[in-house]
Amino acid sequence: MSISTQFPSIAPAAPKLSSRRLFWLLAAILLAIFMASLEATVVATAMPTIVGELGGLDTYSWVFSAYMLTSTTTVPLYGKFSDLYGRRHVFAVALILFLIGSLLCGLAQSMTQLVIFRLVQGLGAGGLLPLAFIIVGDLFTYEQRARMEGFFSGVWGVSSVVGPLLGGFLVDQVGWPWVFLINIVPGILTGVMVWFLLPEGERAPRGSVHVDYAGIVLLTGGVAVLLLGLLELGTPLGYGLLALAVGLLAALVWVARRAPDPVLPLHLLRRRIFVVACLHGILAGWAMFGSVAYVPLFVQAVIGTSAMVAGSTLTPMMVSWVLASIVSGRLMLVMHFRPLVIGGMLLLVAGTFLLSLAGPDSSYLHRALALGCMGLGMGFSVPVFLIIVQNTVPQRDLGTATSTLQFTRSIGGTLGVSVMGAALSLFLAANLRQAGIAPDSVSVNALLDPMASGGAVLEGELRLALGGALRGVFDIGLIGAALALGATMLAPGGKFEHATRADDRV
Repeated sequence: MSISTQFPSIAPAAPKLSSRRLFWLLAAILLAIFMASLEATVVATAMPTIVGELGGLDTYSWVFSAYMLTSTTTVPLYGKFSDLYGRRHVFAVALILFLIGSLLCGLAQSMTQLVIFRLVQGLGAGGLLPLAFIIVGDLFTYEQRARMEGFFSGVWGVSSVVGPLLGGFLVDQVGWPWVFLINIVPGILTGVMVWFLLPEGERAPRGSVHVDYAGIVLLTGGVAVLLLGLLELGTPLGYGLLALAVGLLAALVWVARRAPDPVLPLHLLRRRIFVVACLHGILAGWAMFGSVAYVPLFVQAVIGTSAMVAGSTLTPMMVSWVLASIVSGRLMLVMHFRPLVIGGMLLLVAGTFLLSLAGPDSSYLHRALALGCMGLGMGFSVPVFLIIVQNTVPQRDLGTATSTLQFTRSIGGTLGVSVMGAALSLFLAANLRQAGIAPDSVSVNALLDPMASGGAVLEGELRLALGGALRGVFDIGLIGAALALGATMLAPGGKFEHATRADDRV
């Protein structure tokens, strides 16, 4: 039976699928989204305990940064390779790398090993979410994708709500390695379903594939050096790395102008909506993911809760993100999309402002309101920009455009976590000195491991110092949210189906 009118394909060359096969393929894609979102929330909740056991608060941000480094730099590569070689094989490679990395992370015996294995895990994670959304873009019309946003957001929301609670339970009752090992079973199931259900589809003709190897090297090297430079902010080495990063990224632009099929899609930058969506991705990703990475640390170490309670703090953000995504998917079909994304950024600014006011005595309601506003802001903007961009680029660029948007949010989050990690170390050292404590004379890991804590007075001083440092970190997130609002104001007007038909060129 051919595809029914309920599931028409937007790809002219896409093979016909039966409704049953399409249903199970969609289920596999949703499972991939579930796994990716579960990974993000489970790890964030477990990190304070991991640092408490393995030590190394100074490398706290590296566990996030290492993962985000490889997952960020590989996102556009997966999108380009899927356009050139087909979705199925590229998805399989990404999933295998992700599962190998997850297994190794669960077996890590030191922070150094964990950081290295997170690099491997990130190599695969860079392809999971963008390829899932690319496949959806191949199979469904933009109206269907807007209406189906409830399914995607529902899966994301369930995993995001369950993830922190599950992560807290695993840490408290089983052991932190299981926050990584839990990926194995759903990952294998996802891979089997996608491999046997997804047709390979149309590939580029033999001899016409031009892989931009120089662009790949420059993109990966430029982003990696940039992150390393940000981690060494304030030092001669840091400034040298930042200068080198600028040079590598400038060379990337030069190469992209001359490559027949560049990894950096400069031709898409002629579309105003695409440029605005990329700016939004970088700045909103900075504000949201950079801040959220440190919320469990704040709740567990400063307020003094268990890992499970710290994980539940993220629940309002996830629930509000899901609800806003469902509502925005419906509204964008009947109204201008610009008020949706601008309103979303106003909510993000409000949420980050409230988060910056949180202190050791702040209530759960205060934190829930702050994170809820942040979730609403992302839910009213991220899916809208994604679906509009997918609707307006040529089919041959669908994978590249989708992965580029994912890349901008990832690089924004990576930059946010890295800068906030450097700021945390600086703020904490300054606060300790102000309190009359030499930063090198105490073990800040005691904050995360009650069995290693010193006297109550010293513990209180350390907690206050860490709390003040984290509030400074959240101020940086507020700045990112304000800049994201300014960038979103540049979005063109018009209803969804005509979003880039007018006033879209730059």
